[in-house]
Amino acid sequence: MLNVGLTGGIGAGKSEAVRLLAGHGAVIVDSDRIAREVVEPGTPGLAAVVAEFGTEVLAADGSLDRARLGAIVFGDEERRRALNAIVHPLVAERSAALRDAAPAGAIVVHDVPLLVENGLQGRYDAVIVVDASDATRLDRLTRLRGMPEADARARMAAQADRETRLAAADFVLDNDGSLEELTVHTARLWQHLSERAVRRS
Repeated sequence: MLNVGLTGGIGAGKSEAVRLLAGHGAVIVDSDRIAREVVEPGTPGLAAVVAEFGTEVLAADGSLDRARLGAIVFGDEERRRALNAIVHPLVAERSAALRDAAPAGAIVVHDVPLLVENGLQGRYDAVIVVDASDATRLDRLTRLRGMPEADARARMAAQADRETRLAAADFVLDNDGSLEELTVHTARLWQHLSERAVRRS
């Protein structure tokens, strides 16, 4: 098994790269999806969040009100750390279970948006960074997602800068161009990953 971490700044096209890798046969472990699952109604994760932050973080239907929780932890480092102390171990446990359930010889790609920011590089056999220039990312966020420019710049600034992210990469997946170009780059990357997986088996 080859255990790979994949990350990229907002607007870099990480989701498209994950979709393409899945098409080649990668087993995808989606950290964002797992982070939502571990705080669904009835889970110990949600109970722990409510115990820490109070019932005001619940929506009328008993689910987590993410916007309200986000407003509490945004800009408050201590509260954000408290939330991460609840959620991160649950995500790590579930991610490990999914990894361990993958077939022998699989290439498991962990989609981890804040891999670099949280210093998780050492957990993986290799790290892929989906890369695009800041100008390209800003254009995608404003033109394709309809995000106000100020919001887009703030979201980008809240993440690791491009140089820091690239320094963590074993493989860089260039996504500064078209989808067709990304498709070619991803096929080439898959070949490298497959060769590495064979060497490890």
